[in-house]
Amino acid sequence: MRALALVCTLKPSPAESSSAVMADQILDALAEHGVERDVARVVDYDVRPGVAVDMGDGDQWPQLRERLLAADVLAFVTPTWVGHMSSVAQRALERINAESGETDEAGRPTTYGKVAVVGVVGNEDGAHKIVADLFQGLNDTGFTVPAQGATYWNSEAMNPRDYKDLDRTPDAVAATTSALAANACHLARLLQQHQYPGS
Repeated sequence: MRALALVCTLKPSPAESSSAVMADQILDALAEHGVERDVARVVDYDVRPGVAVDMGDGDQWPQLRERLLAADVLAFVTPTWVGHMSSVAQRALERINAESGETDEAGRPTTYGKVAVVGVVGNEDGAHKIVADLFQGLNDTGFTVPAQGATYWNSEAMNPRDYKDLDRTPDAVAATTSALAANACHLARLLQQHQYPGS
């Protein structure tokens, strides 16, 4: 199996990013179950606004889409900004929405049989709402969400810190990420054996 992490930080490479750290932790946890890793920092690509598979004129979403379609598990990781997912995450979700109009040979949306998990980091509140919004959007476009399919970290209120600057990963986050990976792999293997019915 293969996993793609879409890192939706606002910081282009090679800047350090808390979202990138969490994405690496999710991919490491998935690797313990034999999953190959792929990671893309979305802001490093010229992803045009729109809801089509290819917006033309140099749009680089098709490159990311190819990697997305090759993956069995999507790890969608975003920072929290003013209580919401990043603008980069919103744009990626809008581009993924184009898959609802694309089908395979059995008439299923191209994302059927793929599992989606979410990671959120931030030095402000908002993780639960972001997870809810992403799960709804990803499920609407055909992804399947596993039990405990999200992991997150928020800094203490009024005491902002960055996840990347922590001395160690908090036990609760590490345990949640481990459960996320185990459940995502279990579900992905079940879907490989028993795909959703065609239309």
